[in-house]
Amino acid sequence: MTAPNQKKMMLFGGRAFPELAAEVADCMEIEVAPAKLYDFANGEIMVRFLESVRGCDAFVLQSHTAPINQWIMEQLIMVDALKRASAKRITVVMPFFGYARQDKKSRGREPISARLIADLFATAGADRLMAVDLHTAQIQGFFDGPVDHLFALPILAGYLETKLNVRNVTVVAPDAGRVRVCERWTDRLGTPLAIIHKRRDPDVANQVKVFEVVGHVKGRTCILVDDMIDTGGTIVKAADALFEQGAERVIVAATHGVLSGPAIDTLKNSQISEVVITNTLPVAQSRSVTGRRAVTRAVPGASHSIGGCSVSYSSAISPTISSRMSSIVTRPAVPPYSSMTTARWMCSACMSRRSSSAGLLSGTQTAGRITDSTSSSVSPVGCSWMRRTRSFR
Repeated sequence: MTAPNQKKMMLFGGRAFPELAAEVADCMEIEVAPAKLYDFANGEIMVRFLESVRGCDAFVLQSHTAPINQWIMEQLIMVDALKRASAKRITVVMPFFGYARQDKKSRGREPISARLIADLFATAGADRLMAVDLHTAQIQGFFDGPVDHLFALPILAGYLETKLNVRNVTVVAPDAGRVRVCERWTDRLGTPLAIIHKRRDPDVANQVKVFEVVGHVKGRTCILVDDMIDTGGTIVKAADALFEQGAERVIVAATHGVLSGPAIDTLKNSQISEVVITNTLPVAQSRSVTGRRAVTRAVPGASHSIGGCSVSYSSAISPTISSRMSSIVTRPAVPPYSSMTTARWMCSACMSRRSSSAGLLSGTQTAGRITDSTSSSVSPVGCSWMRRTRSFR
């Protein structure tokens, strides 16, 4: 895909989730660039692109799913290969930003791994990052370059609007960090907001001690909004707290379905009516489908039944990613307001200078009379004038 006066666009996909790369390519009416990726016997990753990438606008798409360290390393190697093959610009597309939860130091002697990941991609040669629903917006500042932060809110909210009576809906933030995101949901749906205050056990991962509900949820349908579902324990306990306060029904809307460990069994045994996720991460059929298929269906996407809980799997994140990629490629290379050219004349002998507008003077005059177009002064005879041009952006 090329635009007038623009570089050729090429899309490269890793092995973590090739189906998503194919969906994005279909939305943009291009093909995923051919590449050879394989592992050596000792686990090292080898990458080689089968077409020339010189001067191209490269997009490297990789979902950071399990095993997350392997796929992050593969994407880093792909970026390095593109840089060494003279790609003009490299944009790293990570629908799910790995290690995003480690964005600050909660206690002493802890790493800020999200910053480390951003630094690794910058060192590898990435010029731009693109991610969907970062765990916290401050991660954008970890990368010294443009970061495109995309949101799944229009997709998830649009799907639920078609199924629910929003006059009886309350949007619930599962913790204080999700309040700002949930405020956008309430602006979109026109519903009230409730907040769950939770206290985590600092010594045990994925464990929450206490839940307190702030807001009116009795007799209402509650939409729990979060950026990801990992083991499912936190979201299920939050739903139980809502039911204790008299909630009639609980629906979970999350962007990233990590679903690791016992997540499927946890959701299956919960009181949650439905879980809606996007396809930023792959969900294996062996893990996502238990029992018969549900009648409801996300558009576009699929819905499955896990016990009494319906999991709707929406694939509409692909148009969101492809739309932003198109806007990046078709932007003018140089904005019309940012180019200005000036000419400066300098004598190689006495270092005298004369300035003029570009295009009014040309060539080199030796021992001659040169009239400066800006001041109309006459240059002294005997100077050897050389014209130097500078462009400003």
